[in-house]
Amino acid sequence: MSFSAPTSRAQVLGAPGHRHDEILTPEALEFVGRLADEFGERRLHILRERKRVASRLASGSPFDFSVATAGIRSDESWQVAPPAPGLTDRRVEITGPPERAMTVNALNSGAQVWMADFEDATSPTWHNIVDGQLNLLDAIERRIDFTTPEGKRYRLGERLATIAVRPRGWHLTEEHLQFGGRPAPASLVDFGLYFFHCAQRQIDAGHGPYFYLPKLESRDEARLWNDIFVFAQDLLGIPRGTVRATVLIETITAAVAMEEILYELREHSAGLNAGRWDYLFSLIKTFGHRTDFLLPDRAKVTMTAPFMRAYTELLVRTCHKRGAHAIGGMAAQVPSKDADAHQAALAKVRLDKEREAEDGFDGSWVAHPALVPVCREVFDGVLGTRPHQLERTRNDVEVTAAQLVSVRRTSAPPTPEGIRTNIAVALRYFDAWLRGQGAVALYGLMEDAATAEIARVQIWQWLRHRSVDRSTVLELLEDELAALGAEYPWAAVDDIRGLFERTALAKELPDFFTPDAYTRHLVHRSEGKS
Repeated sequence: MSFSAPTSRAQVLGAPGHRHDEILTPEALEFVGRLADEFGERRLHILRERKRVASRLASGSPFDFSVATAGIRSDESWQVAPPAPGLTDRRVEITGPPERAMTVNALNSGAQVWMADFEDATSPTWHNIVDGQLNLLDAIERRIDFTTPEGKRYRLGERLATIAVRPRGWHLTEEHLQFGGRPAPASLVDFGLYFFHCAQRQIDAGHGPYFYLPKLESRDEARLWNDIFVFAQDLLGIPRGTVRATVLIETITAAVAMEEILYELREHSAGLNAGRWDYLFSLIKTFGHRTDFLLPDRAKVTMTAPFMRAYTELLVRTCHKRGAHAIGGMAAQVPSKDADAHQAALAKVRLDKEREAEDGFDGSWVAHPALVPVCREVFDGVLGTRPHQLERTRNDVEVTAAQLVSVRRTSAPPTPEGIRTNIAVALRYFDAWLRGQGAVALYGLMEDAATAEIARVQIWQWLRHRSVDRSTVLELLEDELAALGAEYPWAAVDDIRGLFERTALAKELPDFFTPDAYTRHLVHRSEGKS
């Protein structure tokens, strides 16, 4: 389909950048505008429904699988679409922001799939968003490279990872692109620009437009995405079912709607992923007001905790019952120059991936190219030459909703070290995010927005239940801000302090830190008529 020039409703408020006109074409903007017109109101309904459900659960309503959709779960006849080209074998997936260096290194890493992350791993400056789209276009056209300050040049190799794009979540808007004076939904900007420019190019290259969908909370949100896929494919004359999407199960309400989510997306589904850090964040955010949901230091909540085991085993069983891939969680370790520390990190990764492979996962995530070999070795040992283990239906698994939220055996008060670490990590991540960096190495781990979310909500929860004195938190806050300022003299200490106070120390817990940080700090920095 050909598009006419966008109407005067379309306004690009972000400052122009090098080659931005290649992405922000009149036709591409018109396409995004059509998506916003068609689905903007449904997005707002979804956000209102999230608040209603959260309020209901906070009021003590039972948490359980839906009776209304029991028929979908009991119907043994339906399956999701078969794996699409480039998504049959997914034993190792690497994630990271679509920055130029990361794009080349991820595609060359030896992983089967690269998730180009516009969400948790990207600070959504206008430059980052548009340049990320440019990098993906250049990668598909095989014209991307980069040179380090030392003069070392990196180019794409012959065998490249399959690209899957994670757009921003429904809770975010893109203030730099407006239609009719209203900011566009960030999800539709990220999806729409990539789909318009790259869907047919990916098909021509033998793959297709593939996506990861973040922070879904219900089957209705999955249905919304499915309708978007159908609409977008019809607009561009692409056959229905060409799109494939993997859904991250990273909210507690999605955990009791896994089958329904697969059902709604079945002709476009590529499976589910265990987004474990955001899942913990969602659990605390949903039930953090209750004393029986008091969790210990994040480092002590491992994947062997009974409620986390219930979550991952249910995910594998659900996926394989419906012919869908089950993809494991993130290994966030980064290489260390210290040999002993490096080996210890690799040992942790190996243990984590062995558990996932033995449980039936078809692949897993890593955050750094150096972790690809150990993840591959583990899954090679279980899969052999098979591309997946969908035949392991895990009929032995029976998980109740009560088991998903049974945290009592894991519950414990925080330690002084855990309190300080959460404050330090949140502040350092806020600093990086405000400077335009969404993925940052902290204390041996590659951290993204999910990490900061867990850190701040745990501080909020511990304060609410008086597991720590407010005076202690305030003292540690000043200590860590002073340390941050000494380490990085350019850090906007007052902005970072304010963000922490508003999102971790307030009486009412904000759902996310990113909308506050975005509107206060990133929007005006990059505005300018274009």
